[in-house]
Amino acid sequence: MQHRPPRGFLALVLGLALSLVLTLAAPPAQALDTSTGVGLSERALFQDTVDYTLTNQSDKDFSQQQLANTSFAGVVGKRANFAGANLHGAILTQGAFPEADFHGADLSDALMDRADFSNTNLRDALLTGVIASGSSFSGAQVEGADFTDALIDRADQRLLCRDAEGVNPVTGVATRDSLGCG
Repeated sequence: MQHRPPRGFLALVLGLALSLVLTLAAPPAQALDTSTGVGLSERALFQDTVDYTLTNQSDKDFSQQQLANTSFAGVVGKRANFAGANLHGAILTQGAFPEADFHGADLSDALMDRADFSNTNLRDALLTGVIASGSSFSGAQVEGADFTDALIDRADQRLLCRDAEGVNPVTGVATRDSLGCG
């Protein structure tokens, strides 16, 4: 009579052997040395900002405020006043800002994809380098806005070009040129 190992024993031995081989072959993990400040600048970037994610900011006044790199992701900001605010690098993803006032605001490099900017005042705003794919700009006022290097949907670009006019007072770029209107 031949002695056979219990069922699954061979699979267990092979699994342990493979685990041992992978452990010996993998380089040792190294801890991140933050003594030289590595990684601290990234944390400092957001340390002085307030996080408004998933809150209702309708009718709130943020005019002239320093809000660079602040998160407004998923915010309801109907009729909110952001006139003249510094929102450079802010996150407005999936937000709803109908009828909000961004007149003269700096929204450069903001992430504002899948957001509602319908009937919003974007006159003289800086929107350079924004990512606004999937957003709605229906009825938005864009006189003097600068959309240079902005990523917006083709349909929105055509819609905005219909009423685009003026020159941005900060950059000197014509709104029609920044949108690539023909």
